[in-house]
Amino acid sequence: MSSAGVIFDFDGVIVDSEPLQHRAYNLVLERFGVRVGPEEYGREWIAAGRGPEHAVRTYALPVTAEELRRLKDPIYHDLLRASAALVPGVRAALARLGNAFPLALATNSSQVDTAYILDRFELRAFFRAVVTREQYRNPKPAPDAFRTAAARLELAPERCAVVEDAYKGIVAAASAGCACIAMPHGYTADNDVTRARAVIRGLDELTVDLVESLLAN
Repeated sequence: MSSAGVIFDFDGVIVDSEPLQHRAYNLVLERFGVRVGPEEYGREWIAAGRGPEHAVRTYALPVTAEELRRLKDPIYHDLLRASAALVPGVRAALARLGNAFPLALATNSSQVDTAYILDRFELRAFFRAVVTREQYRNPKPAPDAFRTAAARLELAPERCAVVEDAYKGIVAAASAGCACIAMPHGYTADNDVTRARAVIRGLDELTVDLVESLLAN
C-alpha cells in the first residue's frame, strides 16, 4: 500500500445528491414565494456554501439561515432515501484507487445521511476513514475536513489527493495542503478550478497514475 492517500468528497462525487438538495431547498422556499434556478443554486449553495444566507438576504425571508437549513433537512432526508443514486463510475473508481492507496471520505454532510448512502450501496468497506460534519470544527471552504481525514489516514495532507466537485471544496483542499483533483458537474461547471492540480470529466478518468503523478511533484 502506498504512503499516499486519496480523500473523496461525498455530495457530487460519491452520491448524485445535489439535484435532491436543490429540490429540497426549493420546496421550502416555495412557501415564501421564491424559487431558485440551477445557476443560482450552483453558485450560492454549492460553490460558495452560503446559500441559505444568500436566500434570506436576497429575498428578505422571514426566517434565519439556520432555520432555513432546519426546514430543508427532513425534506432532503426523505428525498435521499427515495431517490438516491451514485455518481457514475463510483464503485469501479473506489476499487481501482483502493488497490493502491488508503481511501478516506471527508464531507460537510451529516453522519446520518453519509452512513445511509455508504450502507445502502455497500461502500463503507472501501474507506479507511469517514469524516462527517460532526467531526471537525469549520466547514468547507475551511481546510478542517481534509486535515482531519489526512490525520485519520496517518498521512500528511501533502501526501493526499482530494477529489472535489465544487469551488468551496477545492479551496478547502488547497488550503489543507492537499493536491486537489476537480471534477465539475452540471451545477459546478462554471466554478473556479484554478486551485486544483488536475481537472477530470468523470470518475473514469480518476486513475492511479494520475494520483501518483500529482503526489510525485
